[in-house]
Amino acid sequence: MSVAPGKIARFWVGWLVSFGELIAMLIEIHPETPEARKVAQAAELLQKDGVIIIPTDSVYSFACALGSTKGLDKMARLRDLSPSEANFSLICKDLSQVSQYVAPLSQPIFKMMKRALPGPFTFILDAGVKVPRIFRKSKKEVGIRLPDHALPAAIIDALGVPLVVSSVLNDQEETEYLTDPGLVHERYGKQVEAVISGGLGHTEASSVINCTSGEAVIVREGRGVLDGVI
Repeated sequence: MSVAPGKIARFWVGWLVSFGELIAMLIEIHPETPEARKVAQAAELLQKDGVIIIPTDSVYSFACALGSTKGLDKMARLRDLSPSEANFSLICKDLSQVSQYVAPLSQPIFKMMKRALPGPFTFILDAGVKVPRIFRKSKKEVGIRLPDHALPAAIIDALGVPLVVSSVLNDQEETEYLTDPGLVHERYGKQVEAVISGGLGHTEASSVINCTSGEAVIVREGRGVLDGVI
């Protein structure tokens, strides 16, 4: 099939072709009741070392499968970082899965996380023994997220492992996060395997709490409401 200049043809598999270039799929998935077929499509791309962009309960994020070396390297390039510099976070399915990747939690920290999660928080925790091997560097801390959003949880269910994530930023203004999935697709469609559209994202990133000292230290006040959590 030929594509005339200025025209875009949509193929049945969801890819777009424009001027002979492949553009990532824009997969629309219901944010509250994700369609299993579309979730499986996103998981398959991740299983093949792809990087996709997903909605969360804060901002849209780059995501790859935990354990995908190629995915990690690609995400680092997208953020203009070397893999050794990148401090990516993990999105997990639940606190039970979190426990596989962090050092044992004190009772107060665990109770605080139960109050906050799922929700728009990132907890910086002491890394478990698996983490340095996964990230291929001496990583003593790891950011953990459990978003209050059905889509990341559904993708993790289908994939079987957590997601490694990093927020999508607007090139023009580092502090302005892209919230419209159509604009995200327009900006990154040639650099990732898919953009998952789950409606408009939020402008605020997650609130970040560092727990590595044994106490909760607020690193960033974001969308997560801290009253009643700490």
